[in-house]
Amino acid sequence: MPELTLRSLRVFEAAASTRSFTRAAELLDLSQAAVSQQIRQLEQEVSAKLFDTAVRPVRITEAGYELLRHARTILAQLSIAMEALCSLDGQYQGRLCIGVVRPANYFVAQLMEAFRLRYPNVRMKLVIDKRDPLLAMLADHRIDIAIGGYPPVQAEVDAEAFARNPHFLVAPSSHRLAGQRGLNWADLSGEPFVLREQGSATRHFLEHMLQTQGLQVRTDFELEGNEAVKHAVMLGLGLSFLSGHVIQTELEAGKLVTLDVAGMPKCLDWCVWRRREAYTSALPDAFRAFLLEEGARHCACPLGTPAPQLPWMAVHSDPRMI
Repeated sequence: MPELTLRSLRVFEAAASTRSFTRAAELLDLSQAAVSQQIRQLEQEVSAKLFDTAVRPVRITEAGYELLRHARTILAQLSIAMEALCSLDGQYQGRLCIGVVRPANYFVAQLMEAFRLRYPNVRMKLVIDKRDPLLAMLADHRIDIAIGGYPPVQAEVDAEAFARNPHFLVAPSSHRLAGQRGLNWADLSGEPFVLREQGSATRHFLEHMLQTQGLQVRTDFELEGNEAVKHAVMLGLGLSFLSGHVIQTELEAGKLVTLDVAGMPKCLDWCVWRRREAYTSALPDAFRAFLLEEGARHCACPLGTPAPQLPWMAVHSDPRMI
């Protein structure tokens, strides 16, 4: 039976995550020679080649991927144990790595500041990415907890809603419908729309609403990310459907307007994601509880409350249910 040490697993995990012995050495404050030696000793212990060092960046072998999966679980469980010991008096300490989808970047700093005021000994790291990469990082223990919309059904995470995320139909300020009140969806017939990329929950929700209304629109542009979509709308390339968090600055500057269409704005949910595990970490659990208790207050969108739902819009805010 190989005798694996926590030190060797930490070195291996850092090298595997960065695909670089040099970068792993920098992260762990070691020499590159020390990292290489640890990897060689570990390969001898497990009787398998873990890296292909003939290519750059180094490539992880099949055996390396298998060990990495278990190493991350072991190191995560050790972290859970240490956090539990340090948090027995309710004064949490340690490092919390939070992942958020890009629209949450507009309010996540407020959440982190409020959490730190409650637990000043906690160190925090923020990762901003799209939904699927965040789910992968959560599964691999590279982040501790995440904020986004509802994840896909097949994702091995628990998702709990903690706040509302109002979405608006937006147009450039020069648009012919800007400033008009009481618009119907039929007024949008034939208008060009700028869509988010495939897989986006926002796009999925918009397509569902258009289909429900039987509305034919032009979809000449498909762009990746809210920022690209927002700028395309400002240039007059079409209308779109965006989170209120994303468009506040442009509305205040008069570069965008929200259209007063029946049933708008439409709300989705902000959710906190956790791994499904038998043993959970104290610090992410504390952040989850904080979000469920105070999250709605700290990330409230200032653009107003949703209009009453019309019967045709009585759909679940979880896009997995659409």
